[in-house]
Amino acid sequence: MDNNKDLKRILTFSAIALGIGLLILFNYIFDSYQLRILNMCGIYITLGLSLNLIYGFTGLFSLGHAGFMAIGAYTTALLSMSPDLKELNFFLVPIVPWLANTEWSFFPALLAGGLLAAVAGFLIGAPVIKLRDDYLAIATLGFAEIIRIVLTNTQSITNGSLGLKGLPPYTNVWWTWGLALASILFMIYLFKGSYGRAFKAIREDQVAAEAMGINLFKHKVLSFTIGSFMAGIAGGLLAHLIGTIDPLMFRFLITFNILLIVVLGGMGSISGTIISAIVVTVAMEYMRILDGPMDLYFFKTDGISGLRMVIFSLALLIVILFFQRGLMGNRELSWDMILNPLKNRKKGVKGE
Repeated sequence: MDNNKDLKRILTFSAIALGIGLLILFNYIFDSYQLRILNMCGIYITLGLSLNLIYGFTGLFSLGHAGFMAIGAYTTALLSMSPDLKELNFFLVPIVPWLANTEWSFFPALLAGGLLAAVAGFLIGAPVIKLRDDYLAIATLGFAEIIRIVLTNTQSITNGSLGLKGLPPYTNVWWTWGLALASILFMIYLFKGSYGRAFKAIREDQVAAEAMGINLFKHKVLSFTIGSFMAGIAGGLLAHLIGTIDPLMFRFLITFNILLIVVLGGMGSISGTIISAIVVTVAMEYMRILDGPMDLYFFKTDGISGLRMVIFSLALLIVILFFQRGLMGNRELSWDMILNPLKNRKKGVKGE
């Protein structure tokens, strides 16, 4: 038993060391486009885990993630921009005086974006958390749209529909993957404790969970608030990766992409979300060639806009038909899952 534990410990540390080594290697050999995809993978891991906490583990069908991302993105951007850059952006309507000369370093600004998104999540979640399924989804989707409209119409604070441009490129591999790793570790330790078990109990049966003494309101609001905080952090990273943001970026489509990652990976699976986030992000980027001109032996086009989404949707449909609970279901990838098939094969050889 101890030997088995030692082996798993060695394998875990080896996997972590390998991951860090690959990030260092990729950071040096990848071009700017490939690095952007790598950073997007890290951001979508954090986003996928944040929505999985709310929907997959607690059973709250929320469609408001784009709104919380927007709050985090705008807060981080406005606090980290220099006064000169703000003056260049706010050329139609001057920025409010209390923001004009404010300039924070990146980490405090990112943390403030997450905290403000968490406050918004609490204020939004508390009144609607008693709703279930489709009703909760519609309510959170409505709040996300309200946030987007507010951002569009508060021109002296957010620059309205013009958005913010020329943001400092603070986001890099270490920020995106460092926070992705922090999110993974947080989720692992959260669901080893009593709060994680309470979240799962609420997902399975709210009546039974309440009968066992679990405070439904407290745990639902806590789950919603934590998920909103993580979404705000990811929104801040995304803003400083792309370098420009506007309210149209945070429409329902971005929430749909995150929901796609959660469902495809498996609702209630941390490792499934990680795998799905990487696969979906990389596939969506490299399948852009399908939208351009193609000259194959059996197929020739001058360019069909949206073809990659058709192919991707068909592939997704096939996966959902054969894996209705996602790639991992609610299971987690473990060393036992990897090592046991090898052991079983050895036993089979010996038996023969």
